[in-house]
Amino acid sequence: MRKVQQGFTLIELMIVVAIIGILAAIAIPAYQDYITRAKWQDNIMSIESTKLAVAQCAQENAGNPTNCATAAQLGLASLPTIPHGTMALATTATTATFTLTGDATVGSCVVTLTGTAGPNNMTWSFTNGGGCTKSKTGVGT
Repeated sequence: MRKVQQGFTLIELMIVVAIIGILAAIAIPAYQDYITRAKWQDNIMSIESTKLAVAQCAQENAGNPTNCATAAQLGLASLPTIPHGTMALATTATTATFTLTGDATVGSCVVTLTGTAGPNNMTWSFTNGGGCTKSKTGVGT
C-alpha cells in the first residue's frame, strides 16, 4: 500500500514565508506614515479654534491681523498647545502664520499654516518643511 503524501514541502513553506516578508516590507512603512498623518491631524485640529479667532480678529480690524497674535488680543485664555510638538503664531499687516513644529513621534516635521487676509475673508494654505512631504503630514504640497 502506498502512503498518501501529507503536509507541505520545505520549498512550499519557504515560498509562503518569502511572500509574507514582501507584503510586510510594503505594509509596515505605509502603516507608519498613516499613523504619522493621523497624529498631524491631531496637531492641526487643536489649532482650529485659534485659527477661527485670528480670522475673526482680522476681520474686526479691517482685514489687518497685526493685532491678532496674542491670546489676549484674540479673546482667549491662552494660545493652544498641540499634542505632538509646539506651536508659534506670528502676524503681519496681511498674514497670520501658525508654525507647527512636530516632535519625534510625527517625524520632526515643520508645518506652516499661512492665512492671507482679504477684506472679507482669510485664505489659508499649508507648507511642509523639515524634509517632510504631504505623504507624512497629510497637508501641503
